[in-house]
Amino acid sequence: MNNIITTFDMNIFDIKASKWDSESVHWERSEAIANKIRELIPITQSMTAMEYGAGTAILSFLLSNQFSRITLMDSSEEMVKMMEEKISKSNTKNLFPLLFDLEKEEYAYGTFDCIFTQMVLHHILNVELAFSRFHKLLHSGGYLAIADLYAEDGSFHGKGFAGHNGFDPDLLKTSLEKAGFTEITYEPCFVMNKSVGEELRAFPVFLLIAKKK
Repeated sequence: MNNIITTFDMNIFDIKASKWDSESVHWERSEAIANKIRELIPITQSMTAMEYGAGTAILSFLLSNQFSRITLMDSSEEMVKMMEEKISKSNTKNLFPLLFDLEKEEYAYGTFDCIFTQMVLHHILNVELAFSRFHKLLHSGGYLAIADLYAEDGSFHGKGFAGHNGFDPDLLKTSLEKAGFTEITYEPCFVMNKSVGEELRAFPVFLLIAKKK
């Protein structure tokens, strides 16, 4: 079986899990993405969804009233624990954490009407294989929503990062078409301001929507 090669160091995300929700930018970004998803995808409350690389599921909590059920897939044990704690405290009934590494094996236990992900794709080296697996997990007519960085010069993560320095959405569109997706559109949805050395830099984020035939 071919594996998706990833640059995720899950130890890093395990360490970050407990403080993830305390960073306001994570909430601001997720709120902007949630609003844009509501705008661009004709969601009905009968639809099911999966958030891929869900982290602490901020985005899914914001969208929980729009879907009948959301599967929260992540391969970090600590992130999944954080999700479970938040769901228990909030008594949310339609969010379901799942510890699963889609980058190492295919998920064969269900399909979805929508898959969404934010700031995850640039960590995955084999983007084409990821798109293929997303395609298999969607119902016919289902939607894929990807929020990620526009192409940048590597300053966002800095030296030593082996993933993608953002993306040209037109190139992603070509890869998605090869994977069987259609009706692909994208537009800016948020700007992250981040200190790079002594300079405050702006890193724009796009939301790309694609549909399975």
